[in-house]
Amino acid sequence: MRNKVLIVMGSDSDFPIMKACISTLVEFNVAYEAKVCSAHRTPDQAIRLARGAAEQGFGVIIAAAGLAAHLPGILSACTTLPVIGVPIKAGALAGTDALYSIVQMPSGVPVATVAIDGAENAAILAVEILALQDERLAQRLLDHKTKMIESVQARQQNLEAKLHDLH
Repeated sequence: MRNKVLIVMGSDSDFPIMKACISTLVEFNVAYEAKVCSAHRTPDQAIRLARGAAEQGFGVIIAAAGLAAHLPGILSACTTLPVIGVPIKAGALAGTDALYSIVQMPSGVPVATVAIDGAENAAILAVEILALQDERLAQRLLDHKTKMIESVQARQQNLEAKLHDLH
């Protein structure tokens, strides 16, 4: 069963952002492996990672990269697994260059793309993909959504109490 997530970062400097991704996967009890690999400096390694991911039990790849951000695209080109790109805020363009690089993939080589530094959403999307084949994981997602609803309801009650105090 392909029930693990492969996280690939273009540099270990991406870890502070990707920590939210890892924490979210841990929260959902989803197995993962994290690697550093550069599309430009270690392209052969990137290709090997992507080509071998499915047979190693991975169901989704999350790839984080800043600046030119070719890593998610090269991984997608070399696998049939879904690839989720996380553009990292870096450089003079503050991540917009990475966002455009990841989101503007040619036909036939898709990369699902989250917001700049959107590591937590990348993990949630990966969990949603894996949950299609795992009912326990699907239930964990439902529980997560319920907690979000309850959080918003609590904030509404908080607001109402603050407004009441003004009168």
